[in-house]
Amino acid sequence: MENLITVIHVLAAAGVIGLVLLQHGKGADMGAAFGSGASGSLFGVSGSSNILSKLTSICVVVFFCTSLTLAYMASHRAGSSSVIKMPAKAVEINRDSTKSDATKTPETAPSGNAAKDVPN
Repeated sequence: MENLITVIHVLAAAGVIGLVLLQHGKGADMGAAFGSGASGSLFGVSGSSNILSKLTSICVVVFFCTSLTLAYMASHRAGSSSVIKMPAKAVEINRDSTKSDATKTPETAPSGNAAKDVPN
């Protein structure tokens, strides 16, 4: 199920990127007034903005829904409390390193007679 939602999520992201790149900005109409004849070539003068904006809106809604669904599924996955997967040995090492200082074995401190240990 998670793989299917991930595939839909990637396709929706690619659709949003492609549709945004296909649309022309509001300043493109000014260029058409000065002789650029490509403003109404594919869908007509106003048809492209309506169709592309509706398709973009649909892709954005699908993208957000799949994003929220994948985040919910990742946070409620059974047996894990983190998104990052770590090997079992690394988890044990991390648990050992988080012990308080009182439970750790004290390290040997240098002796107070350091001046006597240095040869002349």
